[in-house]
Amino acid sequence: MAFAVAAAVDLGSLLAGWHLGHVIAKPLLMPLLVTHMATRGAPRLLLAALLFGWGGDLALLFDADIAFLVGMGSFAVGHVCYLVLFGKRPANPLLGGAYLLALLGTVALLWSDLPADLRIPVAGYSLLLTAMAFRAGALGLRAGIGGALFLLSDTLIATGVAEWPQLPRPDFWIMATYLAAQYLLATGSTTREAGVR
Repeated sequence: MAFAVAAAVDLGSLLAGWHLGHVIAKPLLMPLLVTHMATRGAPRLLLAALLFGWGGDLALLFDADIAFLVGMGSFAVGHVCYLVLFGKRPANPLLGGAYLLALLGTVALLWSDLPADLRIPVAGYSLLLTAMAFRAGALGLRAGIGGALFLLSDTLIATGVAEWPQLPRPDFWIMATYLAAQYLLATGSTTREAGVR
């Protein structure tokens, strides 16, 4: 699949420290995944969620506060698309409680280390992202793991903005968890078990 090839190029570029390879491969990722899912008859809301993710990907290629906010806004709209797509299927309340604790704990820990003008936007985005991750679990294990990985990926970004100590090659881990998340969400929300066709 072309998406897998582009993902391998992107992640390999990040591991090798080849910035140009990342700049070339990253903008191709979501359009390729959209094309793959469209050929499988994916719902328009799913394709929209992925395309808004693409908008976020493009914005985050630029190292500026305004680009970060634009990217976060684009991802936020994508999460709204996911939430509408997931519908009102019953979800595990214990999982919801765990996600709520994770949200409150993460925001509380990051708050003082975030730039003042980003605190409210990050907190609001985190609430929306956590809701999406929680609701994804109602579709089954695959989508649930995808939602959790999306939350992990964006938490890694937030710790970088807060200037916390990072893993070696943090961009690699951010992209690896993000790409896995989008793929699992896309395929997990179009399975027969999810009831979405």
